[in-house]
Amino acid sequence: MLTKLTVRNFKRFGEAEIELGNPVVFVGPNNSGKTTALQALALWHIGLKRWNEKRRGKKTPGQRPGVTINRRDLIALPVPDSNLLWRDLHVRDIRRSNGSQETSNIRVDLIVDGVTAKSPWTCGLEFDYANEESFYCRPLRRPDAEGARFPVPDEASNINVAYLPPMSGLAANETRLDPGAVNVRVGEGRTAEVLRNLCYRLVEQQADRTAWDIIHDRVQHLFGVDLDEPRYIAERGEIVMTYRERSGVRLDLSSAGRGLQQVLLLLSYIHANPNTALLLDEPDAHLEILRQRQIYNLLSDVAAQQQCQVIIASHSEIFLNEAADRDVVVAFVGTPHRIDDRGSQLLKSLKEIGCEQYYQAEQMGWVLYVEGATDLAILSAFARNLGHDAAGVLERPFACFVQNNSTAAQSHFHGLREAKNDLVGFAIFDRLDRELPADPHLRMYQWKRREIGNYLCRPDVLYEYAAKSVVESVPGPLFEEGELNKRREAMVKCVADFVPRVALRDSNDQWWHDTKASDEFLDRVFADFYKALGLPNMLRKTDYHVLARLMRPDWIDSEVKHVLDLIVETAGSAKPRDEGL
Repeated sequence: MLTKLTVRNFKRFGEAEIELGNPVVFVGPNNSGKTTALQALALWHIGLKRWNEKRRGKKTPGQRPGVTINRRDLIALPVPDSNLLWRDLHVRDIRRSNGSQETSNIRVDLIVDGVTAKSPWTCGLEFDYANEESFYCRPLRRPDAEGARFPVPDEASNINVAYLPPMSGLAANETRLDPGAVNVRVGEGRTAEVLRNLCYRLVEQQADRTAWDIIHDRVQHLFGVDLDEPRYIAERGEIVMTYRERSGVRLDLSSAGRGLQQVLLLLSYIHANPNTALLLDEPDAHLEILRQRQIYNLLSDVAAQQQCQVIIASHSEIFLNEAADRDVVVAFVGTPHRIDDRGSQLLKSLKEIGCEQYYQAEQMGWVLYVEGATDLAILSAFARNLGHDAAGVLERPFACFVQNNSTAAQSHFHGLREAKNDLVGFAIFDRLDRELPADPHLRMYQWKRREIGNYLCRPDVLYEYAAKSVVESVPGPLFEEGELNKRREAMVKCVADFVPRVALRDSNDQWWHDTKASDEFLDRVFADFYKALGLPNMLRKTDYHVLARLMRPDWIDSEVKHVLDLIVETAGSAKPRDEGL
């Protein structure tokens, strides 16, 4: 997984450090550098590939160690002149000293940090301008040793990066293309010419067609249409693709809505690029407001299944709100920086009542108030594990995050009711130790335990997480058993260090109810667990929904089922705008 990108002298960036995660969402106004950051990662990957092709396993020459990259190789960031990659087109620095002129090259530096298996690594590359058609790439030089350069880690060499620009529509006819030609068109933003090719490749190259079956089922679930397999017409050299409406009418894919085409492009591209860092530029384009949250969660789930890292550039407030409390969000306002303060002015302004929230209230007819996106993800995971009807309701709710503030929830709810006077709502809070106000339209409930995290606090779940983390981090089954024992022992010790003995013996002990699970227990357990393994902490508070996915049905408290019943009841009483149409 890529964890940080450092950029110097590339396009609009003088110097910037950009934190990465999985997933990570870049947000900011137009022309603020979001796409440039994606292109920096793509350029780093191209440089790394060219270096490994020419120099891997060989002794690097002392003079002119760089490898040449032609601008035509930059399929993910096509430019008519190589100097367009340099900040302000500034490729040389000229200085006059004592009547003489000194010229030095200005280098683009791209440094990527990552974690592969159990090993953190850093790989830095520098780029020197040669001429309008080409430039040179080599490993970053060490500042403390003249002529010496940082090594290229093997872990970095195994990283794949794939860039997908925004959807550009769909061509009426599409000829069959080789994979290289598909990649060139994708890099140039000509996605209209490759969608059928991507789908055809999945059907043609996989004997069991598992990927295509998964895509077919997901599109059918989302849009209610039945996709036909793409077919190659040899006489014309074209690929054709059709789908069937609910009425049974068969139509060409070009007749489908842009939203369906966009989702199909995303799914086919992810399945065509497993084990890859995916750079997705505006994947929310063409998607309605209500479906954007659903697609964000879909992208996260499908990418996880394909063992991909997702790096998204987006304008969507829905994407931002969904990612803000559970994933990494980087704001491209001024210097790119991570947003991790729930009370920050940027997040606060984006969570005020806006026209899109009034629209969602009318469309859905009900609203759900929770503390944050992590709580929503935990509830959704509980519902799926239980096979509860709330799983469908929570797939794309109109959810608002109120940071455990019942007054804010009421104020926001009644503001929405000014536009839709039959709106109903449900609010769930941490234990407040006081009575909640009665409201005939907004049903409010507080957990009997300290917070929702307390329903995740079972030693069994933590041991399950320790075992699960082995599969995701160890390169093969040969090393799994030893690492499994090591991680399980580390987790057992961490749990024993922080849980009283009486609570370890009794899962119903009051300690499990009254402890503030996230801050006083889980945060400390995972900090010590990863410290014992010698790794950076990979599970913080915003990621605790991962634990909910590991909960077995018989581990989930009956109160959780009661809350899910209340959510289903509230959603069932809603009167959406399109009801009866």
